[in-house]
Amino acid sequence: MEPDFVDKEDEGHSSVVRRFEEMLRNQEAIFLEVEAYEEIIREYIEKHNFQKALTTCDLALQQYPYSTEIMIQKAHALADTGDTEDALDILERAMLFHPNNVDISFMQSALYASLGEFETALEILEKVLSWTEEKDEVYFQIGWTYQQWHKYSEAIECYKKAIQINPNHEQALYELAFCLDVTGQLEESLAFYKNFIDTDPYSHNAWYNLGIAYSKLQKYEDAVHAYEYATLIKDDFASAWYNMGNAHMNLGNFESAKHCYEKTIANENPNADTYCCLGAAYEELEQYEKALLSYQKAIKIDPQWDEGWYGVGVCLDMQEKWFEAIHFFRKAIQLNGEIADYWLGAAHSEAQVGNIVSALEAYENAANLDPTNPEVWLEWSMLHYEQGDYLKAIDLAEEGIGELPENADLYYYNTAYLINAGRYKEAFQYLENALILGFDRHPMLFEFFPELEKQKALYRIIDQYRR
Repeated sequence: MEPDFVDKEDEGHSSVVRRFEEMLRNQEAIFLEVEAYEEIIREYIEKHNFQKALTTCDLALQQYPYSTEIMIQKAHALADTGDTEDALDILERAMLFHPNNVDISFMQSALYASLGEFETALEILEKVLSWTEEKDEVYFQIGWTYQQWHKYSEAIECYKKAIQINPNHEQALYELAFCLDVTGQLEESLAFYKNFIDTDPYSHNAWYNLGIAYSKLQKYEDAVHAYEYATLIKDDFASAWYNMGNAHMNLGNFESAKHCYEKTIANENPNADTYCCLGAAYEELEQYEKALLSYQKAIKIDPQWDEGWYGVGVCLDMQEKWFEAIHFFRKAIQLNGEIADYWLGAAHSEAQVGNIVSALEAYENAANLDPTNPEVWLEWSMLHYEQGDYLKAIDLAEEGIGELPENADLYYYNTAYLINAGRYKEAFQYLENALILGFDRHPMLFEFFPELEKQKALYRIIDQYRR
C-alpha cells in the first residue's frame, strides 16, 4: 500500500491522517479503531483523494469486515470515481449483513437514480417506507428522486408529506420552493406556507421560505416582513439576514440593507459574496471609502472573485482616481470578460485619462455583451461627439434607439448630435419623439448648448410642445 501515500500530502490534513500516513511510510503494523478509519476515509473523500480513500477502505475492511459505515464509504469513493457498478455490488454485500439499514438503501437509490434507473430507485425507497420510522427523510428522498427525473409535481407532493411529518425539515422546505418555482406555482406556494405558519408560527424555516417565494415574485416588502419574522425567531439565521438585505436593496432601502449584510457577516463565516453586497450598499449610500474596504475584504477572501475587483474599480472611479480604477476593471475583465458592466466601467475610466482608443474598444465590447444597456450607447456616442465625430455619434445613437426604442435619453442625445451636424429637420423629429417619451428629461438638452440663443430657440419649440 505504501506507493499510494509516498507523495506526503500532509499539509491541511488532520492529525489522525498525518499519523496514519506516517505509519504507512514507516511500514508499521496498523490497527486503528473503526471510528479513526472512518475519519481518515471521510477526509480523503472530502479532499477528492479517492484512491487513498479506497486503499484505506480495503485496509479497514480487513480489520472490520462487517462495518456498515466503511462499506458505505467505499461505495461513495467508487461512485465518485465513476465505478457505479462496483459501488452497487459493495452495497448489496452490506445489505446482506444489515438488511434494515436506511443509509444503505438511500445510497443504493441515489446510485440507481444517477444511472437514470429512476423506477428502481423509487422501488427501493418505497420498500424502506414500509418499515422505517424515518418517514420524513424517506419522503424527502422520494421527492428528490422525482425532482432529478424532472417530475416536479410528484416531487412537490412528497416534499409536502415530509414537511407535514417534520415541520423543521429544512431541505424539504427549500426544495419544495424550488419545485414550485420551476412549475410556476409560486403564488400557490404562498397559501401553503401561510397555512403551515398558522399551525407552527415559530418555524423560522417556514417564514424564510415564504420570504424566498415573495422575493421571486418581486414582492419585496412582503419578503422583508417574512425574513424579519424568521430572524426574530432565530436571530443568528444568516441566510435570512442575507436575503432580507437583497430585498431591501431592491426596495432602495440601502441603510437597512447594509445592516442586514453586517448581521449576515456576524453570524456566518464571512465570504466574498456578502462583502460585495455590503460594498454595494455602501456604494449606493455614496460612502465610497467604506465600500472600498468591503470590496477589498472580498478580494482578500477570494482573489478570483471578479465582482470584488469591479467594485473597487467603481469606487475609485467615483472618487476620480481613474488611473487606479483602470487596473481593477482590467483585473475583473481578466477573471470574467463576459460582463458588460466591467467593460463599461473600464471604458469610462479609460476615457477620463485620455485613452480614447482603449475606451472605444471597451464600449464596443460592452455593447456586444449587453446591447440593452442605455448607458453603453449614451457614453459611447458621447465620446465620439466630444471628439468632434458627429456622424459616428449619430450612428451609435440610432443603433441604440434600435435596441431601446422607448429610451427618451437616446432621442435627446441624438437631437443634439444632429443639430451640431447641421441636420435640423431630422433633429426636430427626434426631439418630438424625445418629448413624447420623456418630457421631464428635456433639460439635459440645454447642457449640449451653452449659447443662450440656441437655448432660447430650443425652449420655444419645447414650450410649444408643452402647450
